[in-house]
Amino acid sequence: MTAAILAVVILACISVAYGSTVIPLDQVVGAIARAVGLSHESAATPIDRIIVDLRLPRALVAIAVGAGLAVIGLLLQTITRNDLADPFLFGLSAGAAAGAVAVITRVGDQLGVFTLPIAAFTGGMCATGAVLFLLRRTEGQGNERLVLAGLAVSFLFTALTNYLVFSGDQRAAHSVLFWTMGGLGLSSWHNIGIGLAGAGLALAYTLARHRQLDALLGGEQTAESLGVPVKRLRNVTFLVASFSTALLVSITGVIGFIGLMVPHVARAFTGPLHARLAIVCSLIGAALMLGSDLLARTLLPPQELPVGVVTSSIGAFFVIAMLMHGKR
Repeated sequence: MTAAILAVVILACISVAYGSTVIPLDQVVGAIARAVGLSHESAATPIDRIIVDLRLPRALVAIAVGAGLAVIGLLLQTITRNDLADPFLFGLSAGAAAGAVAVITRVGDQLGVFTLPIAAFTGGMCATGAVLFLLRRTEGQGNERLVLAGLAVSFLFTALTNYLVFSGDQRAAHSVLFWTMGGLGLSSWHNIGIGLAGAGLALAYTLARHRQLDALLGGEQTAESLGVPVKRLRNVTFLVASFSTALLVSITGVIGFIGLMVPHVARAFTGPLHARLAIVCSLIGAALMLGSDLLARTLLPPQELPVGVVTSSIGAFFVIAMLMHGKR
């Protein structure tokens, strides 16, 4: 945990200092000190604006989104007993992307800076409703029905997104690419609260229900014998995961594999019990997102890669490593 905290702090400092223009660390500290009123030096400079208005909120959003997606992945893997479960697998991210793309290609900017986040959140919750509807129609078919329902909804909303892109305004291709591949380019002080709310909800819920989630690790019958309402716990957990995912994806687009990878890495250090595991997941997820965003901004300067490209590349090698070690 200490190592993860240090990694987050160091990567956050590097993320603020490095980009298309490298800013010395002393100037970064000075700009932040002036912004919070700890320095009596002259008024803010253009470099101060780059640090305080662009890079600092981006780093904070990366921390919130990485932590949130990692904990959401942990929750989904627990309730489905599927090691490959993550928000993208269940159509939650695909629904949010479809909502954003629908607005980009059909409606336009009607609600100012909050248009796309609201549309993405609405799409994510529509995907959640579709998954829950399928679950009610397939009652009693085991844990795998949740995975199959999620996959069906994911394919459906991905097809809808592709149709909107093909039939819509082709000039919006760059904006569409952002939402389908993920990025932190929309990060600002205006939407950082959305990211913090999504991550905070997932982490607070996991810590509040950690004993019930621990019991679920032993199987449904064991959990029921310990007094855990398994069906209700699974439904509520999925709703919390869906709501948190919709909040996070509404400001970053679809970022895959964070929720899949991080719980496996964290379990190697903490074991399977959720109290410590959730905290370590959030820290490792934050560090991974900061590192991925840093790579996305510096690999092809002055262009910026979608951060989803970086996380997907890392995730592909991670899954290959799991297969090579005989894990499922």
